Amino acid sequence: MTQLDLNLLGCGSATSTLRHLPSCQVLNVRGHLMMIDCGEGAQLEMRRMRLKFSRLNHIFISHLHGDHCFGLPGLLSTMALQGKGGTVTVHIFKDGAEQFGRLLDYFCRERPFELKFNIIDTHKAVIYEDDAITVSTFPLTHRLPCVGFLFKEKPKNRHVNAMACAQANVPAHFMNSLRNGADYVAPNGTVIPNAELTTDADPAISFAYCSDTKYSKRVIKAVEGVDWLYHESTYGDENLKNAVKRYHSTARQAGMVAREAGVKRLILGHYSNRYIDESILLQQAQEEFPATILGNEGMTIDLNNIKE
Repeated sequence: MTQLDLNLLGCGSATSTLRHLPSCQVLNVRGHLMMIDCGEGAQLEMRRMRLKFSRLNHIFISHLHGDHCFGLPGLLSTMALQGKGGTVTVHIFKDGAEQFGRLLDYFCRERPFELKFNIIDTHKAVIYEDDAITVSTFPLTHRLPCVGFLFKEKPKNRHVNAMACAQANVPAHFMNSLRNGADYVAPNGTVIPNAELTTDADPAISFAYCSDTKYSKRVIKAVEGVDWLYHESTYGDENLKNAVKRYHSTARQAGMVAREAGVKRLILGHYSNRYIDESILLQQAQEEFPATILGNEGMTIDLNNIKE
């Protein structure tokens, strides 16, 4: 089973507190790190969680409110000081690329890595793809342009049944063909179906990240059927008016999105600093969608571990 871990670095909302830091997550895909939002404190949490700066090559910024991007200059400066090579691509709105580009060119002019900005907008689109995963954007409903990110693993190879292959005298050079689904034709012309020589591939996992957004039917459609959903849950029921006014969601609304979208697991986050105990938010979300957990700094979630 391939590595797919979600590391939670920041689960608070607009301001840092002694309990929570602003939004930041790191997705570990087979040892390659992808950061999702970059609030203040991101680089310190990476150190605490022993995530290697050298393996971080993509940073996805959902929107240009400071609690989702103010950690970016400091993080990139530290990576430069550590001598990180290769390329770092920041997926960000045009205004953000211009502002952060000027800032980094002033304070961090000599960079050992190539810094690229991939300009995104609120249209649904694939913005990154490699052999293991695709990353797509979808629009959220917030006070300024804002997107969610959908991470989808590509279909995985089948598993070779070593005992069955030995009995059928399948040569070693044919194993990759078996993993890709090919039948084996023996020297005497006998065709041995692939299903007799392999077992099913591990399921391809999907994860959707919804940062700041009102409860939205279009979000429900965008995340339909994903395995894991992170959805902001800034407020409890008693602050519904504030949620509507400020284009945020309540924990109950996050649970409603998860239930109506038919996802498997829900992770809460982006808590207002008015809460010193988020258990009430968990309770309200679970009343709508029982398979909900509270996100917290320092938490690592194995996304492959989905128990029905």
